[in-house]
Amino acid sequence: MRCQSMQYASVQYACCMSSRRLPVGDGELIQIVDAALADAARRAGEWLACRPACTQCCVGAFAIHQLDAARLQQGMDDLEKADPQRARRIRERARASVERLSAEFPGNAKTGVLDGGPEAELRFEEFANDEPCPVLDPETGLCELYEARPMICRTFGPPVQSEGGLGVCELCFHGASDEQIAACEMVADPEDRESKLLRKLEKTRGLRGRTVVAFCVK
Repeated sequence: MRCQSMQYASVQYACCMSSRRLPVGDGELIQIVDAALADAARRAGEWLACRPACTQCCVGAFAIHQLDAARLQQGMDDLEKADPQRARRIRERARASVERLSAEFPGNAKTGVLDGGPEAELRFEEFANDEPCPVLDPETGLCELYEARPMICRTFGPPVQSEGGLGVCELCFHGASDEQIAACEMVADPEDRESKLLRKLEKTRGLRGRTVVAFCVK
């Protein structure tokens, strides 16, 4: 899973993200996307191979935006209250990941913000493809912040439109025709609520640019 466009920013995640709060409307967005996923999964049936502990899409760094980052941080805050030991383990994995990634990070390794532009995107395509997401529990193969997971994680698997056309997970839809795949298309956010909420968050907090999960939860 890879990013679309990336931007510069000068935000220090360690000190600023804890002060973020999700904009009003994010909960409704998540309900809409999760309902679209459930409908797409129902139509896909056995063609959709996604199951608990299927972790292929959890390996390899992927870019997320500020709304995803704020949601993850809120999820960490909630987890620290409910289960501080699990939260501590996530932070330990995230810090170890940041240490491994920093030397070749295609952006600002101090802030965790990815560089922008075509050249930077090409660099990111070759970056950390074997790095597991720090939120993935290595023992159970489950996401430990599942309810707060980024949007790309919520929409990965079913057929979804992108710049390259209708894309699906390589593990899914084996034996299905193009017409059958198209009939299972997931339209996650038809009114583009996500972009509106993201612009609102960026304007309110002054935070811009894409990052990766490890820098959000370390």
